[in-house]
Amino acid sequence: MERKLSVWQFSGFAFTALIGTLLHFLYDWTHRSIAAAVFSAVNESTWEHMKLLFFPMLVFALIQHRFFKEYKVFWCIKALGILTGLALIPVLFYTYNGVFGKSPDIVNIMIFFISAAGAFALEMLLFKKGCLHCKKTHLPFAAICLIAVLFMIFTFYTPRIPLFRDPIDGTYGITTVGI
Repeated sequence: MERKLSVWQFSGFAFTALIGTLLHFLYDWTHRSIAAAVFSAVNESTWEHMKLLFFPMLVFALIQHRFFKEYKVFWCIKALGILTGLALIPVLFYTYNGVFGKSPDIVNIMIFFISAAGAFALEMLLFKKGCLHCKKTHLPFAAICLIAVLFMIFTFYTPRIPLFRDPIDGTYGITTVGI
C-alpha cells in the first residue's frame, strides 16, 4: 500500500509540474482564447501562477479518487494539500522578493515546483499516518469547487490588489474590469 501511495503521489507531482508548466503558455499558444484563459495563466501575477498549480492538482485528484476509495478522508487530505500548495506560492514569492528584491524567472519556477512538492508531500504524510479526522467529507470537496469558481471569476473580474497585479505591465486579469 505504501508503494502504491508513493507512486501515486510522485505521479501527481510530475503531472502537476508538467501540466502547470504547459498551462503557463496555453493562453498565448491559443491566441488568447477565452476558454484557455479560464484554466491557464493570462498574465504574470502571483494569482495566475497559483492557478497553474490548482487546476492540475484538481484534475489529478479527480483521477486519483477513483483508485483511493479506501480513504474515507480523501477529499479532506486533497483539500489540505491543494490549500498548502496555493499558500506556499505567495508566501515563498513575497518572502523571496521581500528579502532579495525582484526574483529571477528561475526562482519563480523553483517556487512553483517547491509548492507542488510540498503539497504532495503533505498529502502523502497524511495518507500514511491516517491521523486526519474529517466528519463532513463533502465540505472539503465543496471548498475545492468554490476555489475553482473563484479562479475562473477572478480571471475576468479581477480584484485590484497586489496578488492579482501583473508585475510586468501592471494590468489585472484579462480585462480592465475590477471589483
